[in-house]
Amino acid sequence: MDRIVLDRMVKIGREVLIKGPPLEALCFQGARMGSLITLTDPEGNDFRGRVTRLSEDDASIFIFDAFPSPTESSLEIILLQALPEKERMELVIQKATELGVSAILPFQSERSISLKEREAKQKKAHRWQHIAVKAVQQSRRARVPYVGKCRAFQEVLEDCREDGLKILLWEKEGELLKGVLRQHPTQKIYVMVGPEGGFTEEEVRLAKEEGFIPVKLGRRILRTETAAITMAAILQYELGDLN
Repeated sequence: MDRIVLDRMVKIGREVLIKGPPLEALCFQGARMGSLITLTDPEGNDFRGRVTRLSEDDASIFIFDAFPSPTESSLEIILLQALPEKERMELVIQKATELGVSAILPFQSERSISLKEREAKQKKAHRWQHIAVKAVQQSRRARVPYVGKCRAFQEVLEDCREDGLKILLWEKEGELLKGVLRQHPTQKIYVMVGPEGGFTEEEVRLAKEEGFIPVKLGRRILRTETAAITMAAILQYELGDLN
């Protein structure tokens, strides 16, 4: 449901009728009459279209442009983000989506604010997936990244047991990011970003047991949202489609 994939070839200047799974994906992306959307044909080519008719059973899309290359990066980035205070989570979701992140998994670490405490001040968690949808519309991406519910630190670690490079940002100790990327070429990366207070020694130990490599981003201490956005940009530049 995160991507509008057509079952037939399309041509610029023509309308295409969609129903079934593509229609579900269209609705998931919040499209309305007149909305501009990105669609993908069976060969993986991306097109730009405008919704000209929309009903419960089907929709018509006028195709007016084609992208010279895919809008989705070949690099899969799964961002594990410690829950920050105030509006910073919304900023992380928005910018990470624009930068092509595939999934965002919020978690509560020992030093981060709890979701209960955060929601007591201002209820925002229910809007996280909606924020990603809006960022997709703005950036003309074809795919909406998955935004998970906020869970415990150890729970999100269990989602990282598939193959791929696993990086944990740790300001105390860690290898240089450039060297780690050169030693572990891959097209799937898990990135774990901690809270303002940083990870505890025990959390780092648990992450390392799951294969995470502690790395540092230079000598300056970045805010959690800055670190997440910076990491996504660096990874897309080094291994993805940001060039």
